[in-house]
Amino acid sequence: MSDESAAPTAGLPRLVAAGLSGESGKTLVSLALLLEAGRRNIPAQAFKKGPDYIDASWLGWASRRPARNLDTFLMGFPRAVDSFARHALPGGFNLVEGNRGLYDGVDARGTHSTAELAKALHAPIVLVLDATKMTRTAAALVLGCQRLDPAVPIAAVVLNQVAGARHERILREAIQAECRVPVLGAIPRVPADVLLPSRHLGLVTPQEQPDCELLAERLREIVGGHLDFDGLLGISRQAAPLAISSAPLADPPNGSGLEIGFFDDSAFCFYYPENLQALRAAGAALVAISSLTAAQLPPGLDALYIGGGFPETHAAALSANTGLLASVRDAARRGLPIYAECGGLMYLSRALSWRGNRFPMAAVLPFEVDVSESPQGHGYVELLVDRPNPFFPLGAQLRGHEFHYSRIVPQAAPPATACAVVRGAGCGQARDAAVTDNVWAAYTHLHALATPEWAGAMIRAARAHVGRDDILRAGCLPAQLTG
Repeated sequence: MSDESAAPTAGLPRLVAAGLSGESGKTLVSLALLLEAGRRNIPAQAFKKGPDYIDASWLGWASRRPARNLDTFLMGFPRAVDSFARHALPGGFNLVEGNRGLYDGVDARGTHSTAELAKALHAPIVLVLDATKMTRTAAALVLGCQRLDPAVPIAAVVLNQVAGARHERILREAIQAECRVPVLGAIPRVPADVLLPSRHLGLVTPQEQPDCELLAERLREIVGGHLDFDGLLGISRQAAPLAISSAPLADPPNGSGLEIGFFDDSAFCFYYPENLQALRAAGAALVAISSLTAAQLPPGLDALYIGGGFPETHAAALSANTGLLASVRDAARRGLPIYAECGGLMYLSRALSWRGNRFPMAAVLPFEVDVSESPQGHGYVELLVDRPNPFFPLGAQLRGHEFHYSRIVPQAAPPATACAVVRGAGCGQARDAAVTDNVWAAYTHLHALATPEWAGAMIRAARAHVGRDDILRAGCLPAQLTG
């Protein structure tokens, strides 16, 4: 066990990019600032508030380092602050992109909002404001954010969707006169899709962006050229020392000698860096597998991890890769521990239907899934493990999140599941985590910092499989366990 006493940490410049709502321009501003930092050879580290995968992947692309999620609902304030301090760059440019509106949290009091995270980090805020069809009203909005909680450190405003020079002048005068806060950017009116194409789950991922270099040039020109980077960098460097009180960290489980495969491609790219790092820290070797091109699973795997992603947009290619589908199906029947989340559940189903087409999948799970045009589950999830499964003990309480457009096609006999859903949608009928043999497939995504026992569960399941294989090779496994 390790334990650190509370101590101030100086030299961590930091800035939170917040907005009045979703789609206010926070991501565009964040990416432009990170790209400009890179152009100036200033080391940059990005963070994403909340459980987002796609924005975090873009932030990682722009900063050239894996972006870290800071989610106080899932991991608590001390652990979120500690994660920031562990990964922030002393003397660099550390940027936290907020989510939704500044004060939007899990309840009417804004608990776990971007504002509360900024207060916990003692981080100044740049408020990105979509100024479409307004002038002095923009000052009223900024002033309202200031007065709702005077402890929230709003240090600057960046205007987005500005119609022209006259529009910008009036906005600047009104905000600076009424709110006593500088306007350090005015981005012209540009449709967001011109820069960052989106689809049903949000932005298109960097892995599928056809020309990231061209995108970087456009962001620097259209967005970055209208931001006062020096002014915002200066604000970040004025952040007060941050007191860190680390929660004790459990010693990692012993995964030495284990090999854990994971799907890693444009179809399956939703993995928290901490999850993969937790397995590596335990001593396990991670084996990247392309679900699109690999003919079969690599030999010698002790477990398989299939994260989320976009199997529906790659369904034809996944379904055509019959060799890998058969290999996964055979491995599951032989008892290989498989941990799957959301997209992974879809891959393990019998078939995936989307926009009138049906695509056979691995048929590990006894149901099909259908992808709708609207979300079937979106938000935080709380689960209670109440049935036996290969990963978590009975009574375990899990906090995670879900964002899926697919659903399990209703059938006469619902699939066997391991968890009662206390909050969220899950697989439906207040259940989540379909189980069969050594397979766990849930719509809920878990974060290794929010669920520290997750890595241990993976390692134990893999270690048990190794022991089972040893017995099989020796020809000593009882007959009732081989069927």
